[in-house]
Amino acid sequence: MHEDLEQDEQPGIEYRKERIRIETERHRIEGVLTLARDGYRSRVSDVLNASEREFLTLTEVTVAPLAGGPVELHPYLMMARRHIVFAVAAAKET
Repeated sequence: MHEDLEQDEQPGIEYRKERIRIETERHRIEGVLTLARDGYRSRVSDVLNASEREFLTLTEVTVAPLAGGPVELHPYLMMARRHIVFAVAAAKET
């Protein structure tokens, strides 16, 4: 089902996936962002700063309340960019 949810994927364009961590006022969200392999929108900052996009879509998502509480797991999450307070590439698992 994730194949149907890939944002703006077009035939002939190569993509890569990067795990990012986002904080809102109330949650820490970690998930996978699909990026172009090279060129336009190949950086996380390109996607976060794209003025024509109001929403950001992540897959393989964990949502943790900053105040504590249970962590939620979701196959995908769409969020309004205006709620993002902080975003960073997540540490790679070794």
